Amino acid sequence: MEPIRQHEGLVYPLNRSNVDTDQIIPKQFLKRIERQGFGQFLFYNWRFNDNDEPREDFSLNDKQYKGASILVAGENFGCGSSREHAPWSLQDFGFRVIIAPSFADIFYSNCSKNGILPIQLDGTEVQELMKKASHAGYRLTADLETQKVYDNDGFEASFQITSYMREMLLNGWDEISVTLTQEDKITEFEAKRS
Repeated sequence: MEPIRQHEGLVYPLNRSNVDTDQIIPKQFLKRIERQGFGQFLFYNWRFNDNDEPREDFSLNDKQYKGASILVAGENFGCGSSREHAPWSLQDFGFRVIIAPSFADIFYSNCSKNGILPIQLDGTEVQELMKKASHAGYRLTADLETQKVYDNDGFEASFQITSYMREMLLNGWDEISVTLTQEDKITEFEAKRS
């Protein structure tokens, strides 16, 4: 995984609450076991019509959000089944940071385990970001080191994250990488067992 210390990017506002993992990545696209290739199916039923053509009425298809890497969403983002494919599809599409008033617990955990920074902010702060992001070209910075989100127009908000998640994201570690930080102790233990 790539470390995240400070990420500055274009913001996409998804002003919807209770977005579940089947809406993020529909079940018919879960046939792969590798983490790549899911981005093309992100929000598929919202982004495409029955003929698999992009829908003009879904804002993520608007060219003003091309290359967005920060997603701002409504409450309870990532609810539903615990499929890890949901953060895989968001990341493969290009999102590195997701901001919402609340997240489903398993989805929140899966984000940090897959290199996405999930940020929980107050609902009024999220609504302010939604308004700002409705204008073309709105950019935001998420600083994991200082645990702040800010823009060049005076917006600033602090967020909380567990020290374990923070360390994983700052170092670009997944759980295997965390285990390998103890490789000397593991080797020593194995040598004693032989």
